[in-house]
This record gives sequence, structure tokens and C-alpha cells, in this order.
Amino acid sequence: MFSSTVYTIGYDYRTFDDFIKILKQYMITKLVDVRRFPKSKLFIYRRDVLEKVLPLYGIDYYWLGHELGGFRGGYTKYMVSQEFQQGMKKLIDIIKKLGYGFTCIMCLEKNPRNCHRRYIAEELHRRGFRVLHIIDLGIVLKHTSTML
Repeated sequence: MFSSTVYTIGYDYRTFDDFIKILKQYMITKLVDVRRFPKSKLFIYRRDVLEKVLPLYGIDYYWLGHELGGFRGGYTKYMVSQEFQQGMKKLIDIIKKLGYGFTCIMCLEKNPRNCHRRYIAEELHRRGFRVLHIIDLGIVLKHTSTML
């Protein structure tokens, strides 16, 4: 049985220690990076680094930025594309993978209202998932359609 709860988070230049504490606090074991360009001014948040480091903390790393990344010039229009739908299928397959813990969707922006992941969250919400946006340790917002 998989959990129908999915989290989102923006790393927003947090220290990596704080980032890991937050993921552990919410029992995140699968992190799905939806940055179209998975680079960062902070070395630790680069895709190639996260792929190697997160498993050391018991967290599987997935990159779906090709299918679900932002910077598309109209994300809501993109959501009806076959590529987006394939990305959602991959995301849901990851969520449904058996195992302990929860899946978390990651991008840069701390506030989900400033990030394309709110559209991904809305699509998951529409499909029956409970989506919670992690703002900080102990601060979580339940996704609602008014976040769009």
C-alpha cells in the first residue's frame, strides 16, 4: 500500500543540514527534482551531487525536470501535452513505489505560489492525492486550488 500524501519543498538556499533535517522530520524517502535546469549556485543542490549524496541519508533521488520542469512559457498550456502526462505517470509510479516514507517534489522557490510545482501539486490533488507544501521545519501548508 502506498501513501496518498505527497509533499513539496523549495530548497531556497537552505543549508544542506537544515534541508536534510526537514526531509527527515517529514519521513521523506523519495525526492523528485522538478527543476528544468537542475543546477544551483549552492554546489550541494546540483543534480549530480544530490544523486550521490541523498542515498547516504536513505533518500532516493529522481529527476523529472525534462517532463515536469518549469520555464516553458505557459505552464498551464504545457500541462495538456503528452510529455507532461508522461511525466505525471512517472511521478505517480514513484509515489506508488512500495517502501517506508513519503515522496517529496523539490524545486528552488520556498513559497509554492511562486513556483511551477503548484501546478503539479494541483494535478496530483485533482487525482486524489493529499499534497502538503513544506515551508520550514514545523510549517506545512495543505494544498488548495486557491494556490493557483
